[in-house]
Amino acid sequence: MKFKFGIKEVVAIGIGTALFVALTEIQIPTPIPNTYLQPRMAVMAFLAAVFGPVVGGVVGILGHALGDAMFYGSVWWSWVFPDGLVGLVIGLFAAKYAVKEGGFTSTKAIVLFNVVQVAVNAAAWMLLAPALDILIYAEPMEKLLSQGAAAFLGNILIIGILGTLLCAGYSKIGAKSSSLTKED
Repeated sequence: MKFKFGIKEVVAIGIGTALFVALTEIQIPTPIPNTYLQPRMAVMAFLAAVFGPVVGGVVGILGHALGDAMFYGSVWWSWVFPDGLVGLVIGLFAAKYAVKEGGFTSTKAIVLFNVVQVAVNAAAWMLLAPALDILIYAEPMEKLLSQGAAAFLGNILIIGILGTLLCAGYSKIGAKSSSLTKED
């Protein structure tokens, strides 16, 4: 797999991180304490699907860490790294989704995107986040399992609906009409 990293990716990280931080304040409560549905995950998944694993992982880590620091006063690292993992893994399959090329309109690409995001969200929120919560913060297991399950379900819904719509919309419109050109 060939990884490209240039000015577009740096700009995507900057804009994506800023959007992720700004969207931190949009929270739909779940019945589980300190666990919310947040559209920022769809933005991260979209950027990962378009620009690849580095952009997805960095936006997840930087966006979550800065959002926590700005809005909550401290960073909850055991949830920062799972966001980075989700962005990284979704981005690993960016070439297969073909969002930039206008190919995300195929059922195969949409199904692959959602299979990948469900699998990585399961690993991130059912395994990694609880393990880090125990190692870093010595949190009780019962709390972790319910929070992990709520975060998993919430993220797969948000990414499955909003992330898929963002990718499909960009693939139909944005990918074909890019106004960015290289100057001499």
